[in-house]
Amino acid sequence: MGYPRLDGIASRKEAPVGPGSRIAIAALPIAFFAGHACALLIGGDQAQVLSFAWLVAAPVLAGLVCIRRGLREGFEGWLPLGGAMLLWASGMASSTIARMIFEIDSEDRLSMLLYVLYGVPLIFALVSPEADRWPMRLVDAVLAVVLGYLFFVYVHRFAAESGTRPEDLSALKLMFDIENVYIALFAVVRLVSCKPTRTDFFRTVTIFAALYGVAAAYINHMESDGEFGNWADLAVAVPFLLLAWLVMRDPPPLPERTATRRPALARVVRAGSPMLIPVSLLTVSVLLVSFDPVMAVAGCIAASLGYGLRTVLVQVQSFAEHDELAQLSNVDALTGIANRRRFDDVLHREWNRRARGSGQLVLLMIDIDNFKPFNDQFGHFAGDQVLRAVAVALQSCARRDSDLVARYGGEEFAAILPDADMAGAGAIADRMRAAVEAMPLPASFGERHVTVSIGLACAEETGSDIYAFTGAADGALYDAKRGGRNQVVHHCPAEVVPLHPGRTTRDGRAA
Repeated sequence: MGYPRLDGIASRKEAPVGPGSRIAIAALPIAFFAGHACALLIGGDQAQVLSFAWLVAAPVLAGLVCIRRGLREGFEGWLPLGGAMLLWASGMASSTIARMIFEIDSEDRLSMLLYVLYGVPLIFALVSPEADRWPMRLVDAVLAVVLGYLFFVYVHRFAAESGTRPEDLSALKLMFDIENVYIALFAVVRLVSCKPTRTDFFRTVTIFAALYGVAAAYINHMESDGEFGNWADLAVAVPFLLLAWLVMRDPPPLPERTATRRPALARVVRAGSPMLIPVSLLTVSVLLVSFDPVMAVAGCIAASLGYGLRTVLVQVQSFAEHDELAQLSNVDALTGIANRRRFDDVLHREWNRRARGSGQLVLLMIDIDNFKPFNDQFGHFAGDQVLRAVAVALQSCARRDSDLVARYGGEEFAAILPDADMAGAGAIADRMRAAVEAMPLPASFGERHVTVSIGLACAEETGSDIYAFTGAADGALYDAKRGGRNQVVHHCPAEVVPLHPGRTTRDGRAA
């Protein structure tokens, strides 16, 4: 009879249970074990029948408490764990029917198949990271189904409906041993790399897997010739009773820090976990080579194609996330337009492009007039509203794809206008100034209106130094401020030229 092991995924913190509940939870598996022992002790001729009942009930109990916990915390992990327990219980029920009704002395094909299929949902839960998106997990699920089918082919070869021959038992024991070792190793790897919020689940899985593996090895290799209804049956039930207690008990409190332990290892595990189902497929395919080479080759192809497809999906997701991060890294979080980093990159790129050939380059430095007093009077939330509105107004005036409007810092903005002549750049700058001045403000701001001062500089007038270029635009902006605000000033090497002065602000009513 084979033995597998279990896994799950994220678990949330449970509500603490009272002392009475803790005693009841601890007493249940102990009472169950004691009841099973009494059945063996006093059952007499009915000991085998009674023992079968206890052996079916133990995994059913474990499966039900896993599903119950999944209802409270989410089915990720707990559902496959509960399903695995019920699969194993079905295998034991099949063994009971085969021996009690059909008088089959050895394990029949259906029983052996259910025992080995028990491990399939556990392997899937362990090796398919829950953080992955559904297309990748769908590939994992398909590979798990293929793995289950290869198990079926293997069991069908060595186990018959009328029972398993002694000479075929060694092949089946090998398959069970490999499956149990894989499950235990996968559980340990997930435990040492999981988040603290997941520790209780993976600790539970690891403890069960270790004890189940030991019990399975003992039953399969030391008691394989024994009949049900003896004391060895207690070893079969113990892992399931322990699992039931681990699932029902009050989980340990979560640590204050919930960051992933060993983040480097966690990244390696997440990257390498999807490879484990293909590895399991390849292992079973190797076992099939001697008697079904066609299915062995099919298993190898499925493992290769599945892993390849999953790798492609992961790469596509990685590229999408990289592009999204690159986009976010270049966007100002408050206003939604380009940020200072994006501005610097584009400015240097356009400056170098201009240096390699011909073309004009104009820079606008834009500052909101009297923004600090406005912010102090109406608060930072109102100030943020103004910043967003100004960004929209400025962006709407940059009509070419090559023009860039960016938030330079604080209440200051900037615009890069490649291949723009002075007349066109001045017209764009004045449209920006007028658009901001015409912005409607909420009535709660009174009669205030928002204005901006704009400094303009041409690259061809500042020589070959990009810093002199930006400095000229800054100087023009300061001159616009000193000249009365709400105007556009062009800073030439010899003079300051006000291009488009706006109306003069009165009584400090401009923001």
